[in-house]
Amino acid sequence: MTALGGLMTQRNPPPGPTRAPRPDAPAPTSDEKIALAWAHTARFLTTASELPQLPPTELPEIAFVGRSNAGKSTAINMLTQQKRLAFASKTPGRTQHINLFELGPKTGADALFADLPGYGYAAVARGAKLRWQQVMADYLEVRRSLTGVVLLVDSRLGFTELDRQLLGFVSPRVGNGSVKLLVLLTKADKLNRKEAREALAGVQAELGDMTTDEADVGVTLFSALEKTGVGDAALVLYGWTHPGGSR
Repeated sequence: MTALGGLMTQRNPPPGPTRAPRPDAPAPTSDEKIALAWAHTARFLTTASELPQLPPTELPEIAFVGRSNAGKSTAINMLTQQKRLAFASKTPGRTQHINLFELGPKTGADALFADLPGYGYAAVARGAKLRWQQVMADYLEVRRSLTGVVLLVDSRLGFTELDRQLLGFVSPRVGNGSVKLLVLLTKADKLNRKEAREALAGVQAELGDMTTDEADVGVTLFSALEKTGVGDAALVLYGWTHPGGSR
C-alpha cells in the first residue's frame, strides 16, 4: 500500500471506466509471504458474550468489525487461509459473541484477532441490538489491549450511518494514535474501475476527518473472490503487531 494524504490506498488503483478485468492474483511479495504465513497460524482461543469474560492480555489485539453481510467472516478466513476459522451465521446478525483467535507460535502467541458480531441486521430484536451496541462501544473505547481495528465495508455502499457510529466509538483512540484503523472495501470485484476509484475516494474523504499527525488510518479495496488486497492487508496487520518487522 502507498501513502496518500495520511491514508493508504491500493498499490495499483484501478484506472479508466471499463469493467475491471479478472486476472489471476499477483504473486505475493516476500514480505507479504511472511505476513500471510503469520496470519495462517490463527487458531481459536475463546468466546465471550460480555467484556468481563474476555481474558486480560498483554498481546496486541486486532478487532474485525462490520455490518452483517459486509463479508467479515469471509475476509478473516481469506487472510488466515482457513476456510472455517470464522463462522458466518445462517441468520446474519444473530451471532452475538466476541471470538478471540491467537496468532504466532503455539508455545508463545504474539497477537490476537477479535471477531466482533456483525451489526445492522433488521431481523434482530431492538433490545439485542442495543445491548450489543453497548458491548462493542465499551470494547472499542476501553479494551486496553486493542491495537488496531479492521472495519469491513461493502464497497458498493460505502459508509452507512451505523459504520459512522461505530467509528465514533473508537475515533478518540485512533486520533491519538493508540489504535490503528484499516478499512477494507469488500466485494470490490463487483465494481468496475470507475466505481472502484470513486468508492476509494469517497471513503478516503470521510476518513480525512479522523486523521491527525498521530493517526494511522488506511483504506484499500478487498475481494475474497479475486484475492485483491489480501497480501496488502496481511502486511499491514503484521506491521501493527510486529513493530520494526516487515511492513
